[in-house]
Amino acid sequence: MRRWNGWGDDTIEVALGESALDFLRGQVGASAAPRDAGFDALCAALPPGRLPAHPLVDAAPQTRLTHAAGQSLRDWLRLRYGRIGTVPDGVAFPESGADVRTLLRWAADHDAAVVPYGGGTSVAGHLDAVGARPTLCVDMARMRALVSIDVEAQLAVFEAGVAGPDLEAQLRAHGYTLGHFPQSFDYSTLGGWVVTRSSGQQSLHYGRIEQLFAGGRVETPAGPLAIPTFPASAAGPDLRELVLGSEGRLGILTEAAVRISRLPEYEAFHAVFFPDWTAAERAARTIVQARLGLSMLRLSNAVETATMLTLAGHGRQVALLETWLKLRGAGPDKCMLLVGASGEKAQARAALKPALALARRDGGVHVGRGLGERWKRNRFRNVYLRNSAWTYGYAIDTVETALDWPRVTPAMRAIERAAHDALARDGERVHAYTHLSHLYPQGASVYSTFIWRLAGDYDADLARWRLLKTAVSEAIVASGGTISHQHGVGRDHAPWLAHEKGELGMAALRTLFRAFDPDGRMNPGKLVTP
Repeated sequence: MRRWNGWGDDTIEVALGESALDFLRGQVGASAAPRDAGFDALCAALPPGRLPAHPLVDAAPQTRLTHAAGQSLRDWLRLRYGRIGTVPDGVAFPESGADVRTLLRWAADHDAAVVPYGGGTSVAGHLDAVGARPTLCVDMARMRALVSIDVEAQLAVFEAGVAGPDLEAQLRAHGYTLGHFPQSFDYSTLGGWVVTRSSGQQSLHYGRIEQLFAGGRVETPAGPLAIPTFPASAAGPDLRELVLGSEGRLGILTEAAVRISRLPEYEAFHAVFFPDWTAAERAARTIVQARLGLSMLRLSNAVETATMLTLAGHGRQVALLETWLKLRGAGPDKCMLLVGASGEKAQARAALKPALALARRDGGVHVGRGLGERWKRNRFRNVYLRNSAWTYGYAIDTVETALDWPRVTPAMRAIERAAHDALARDGERVHAYTHLSHLYPQGASVYSTFIWRLAGDYDADLARWRLLKTAVSEAIVASGGTISHQHGVGRDHAPWLAHEKGELGMAALRTLFRAFDPDGRMNPGKLVTP
């Protein structure tokens, strides 16, 4: 069963061993788990919904509570401490585009706001009920069918509520894949990927969602927006770009046509260690700029490398590995690069060989496929560490950005420094570490993780999170980075969006949203604030 106040399936646990706990205590101090609010008690305390009955709408307290938040740390604090605030007044489960149109008309008749809901995995505050209006949450989970597949054109049309595993299973039956694998893959949906401009872990080969999204249909308060598929078009501005990253402000994406690929014949992930960050970043940049046809490059800085090796357990094997690496010149400042290739065996191997040769030029020590394959097996499970850390009194949060190469390392250092300084004034320590999650010839995404102690009090922990979130977001924009590379904007990042878009750009976005949603009822408060 899906956890209501944490990540993922409640039968899956990723334990923190004693060595990992000792590591955390040494980094940020000993802590204790706060007491979690009870689900039944919170349901009993919810006020009744303000919307009339409708055959597609479930107004049960349990349903409303489980659709009241996403997976941002602020969402977790609300749920764990029982400080829920506003919840949707009803949750609709449409089964067709016609049902969605009916629900939008019904929401207008009752002056209700509408919050689209995919997999509930947002870490940027996309799912809150905001404002005084009644709120209708529209859960797309029943709209998950493969509508059509054209293997000649390599296009597939899906209903937008399809989750990652279901989408891939339906394509695999035809010998194809979308190849979009964000860390939230097990629960996030195609529609969510499109409207937040998601990036999958192997986007270097398959492309980000903007390269994969070919067209579709959006139901808006002003009427349907149908976007046909073309291999390319010069017919004015691309309407797909209005939908990509729109975060439900235009309407609800009900169908999406996507560009698919044949299932890879061969796939391999290798690990390479470098003596320090300077050598590692130079090698990674050289490799990606060589445009070799790899599927993934993922570079961890020294602190993340040490953290991941510690949290993985297997202390004896890790100690032997570190001894061997030290003899090869990769000591305490070592950084790990994961190199992946997918496709036909000859092509994939032909991409890996020069990549590993370029890595050796900068002192890279190739350790084979073991660590890379372990990463692949656990890539959708590592996020479960958030649950485990909470049970011992630790919070985990992340930020991510993207910058051109000259700004990457200064931004990484500024973000980590800002996190440390944010809580130092309260005498608290932050364990901060970073990896480059997606690499481009022009630059890279910088993805930083923070671990700190919980205070055990909602107001104190919310204040700590706000201090840290503000500090690292200010560091991002001061460094010239985008406020989001892959998680979208939501409420959490909205205060910094204008740094990127400018005054005229923000005005243009507001005008655009009014054209499709004149009454401002679609996902209010997200992306562009009043």
